[in-house]
Amino acid sequence: MKQITAIVRPEMLEPLKDALTSAGVHGMAVSEVQGFGNQRGWKEFYRGTEVLLNMVPKVKMCLVVADGEVEELIDIICAIAKTGEVGDGKIFVTPVEEAVRIRTGERGEDAL
Repeated sequence: MKQITAIVRPEMLEPLKDALTSAGVHGMAVSEVQGFGNQRGWKEFYRGTEVLLNMVPKVKMCLVVADGEVEELIDIICAIAKTGEVGDGKIFVTPVEEAVRIRTGERGEDAL
């Protein structure tokens, strides 16, 4: 099993959620987060003074899936979330040692 963590633009949440659900994803966790990457935020003017806003709002999606689904889901996320502009986001894939469904006690991929 693998955990896919995608950090994307907030406006990409609904299209991504719809595409991933259509691809057979049965569950995901979504969080609103703030951070910055290479762009280091942006500048705005507030009452005539330049202000550096260095924490950009993003959405973090976490999915735990079977190993064989990872590449397909990465392709879907990239296809939907890519605008070609700085700040499109990142995808991280990490191994998951165990999953347990609390209600039934199922373990491993059965718990997904």
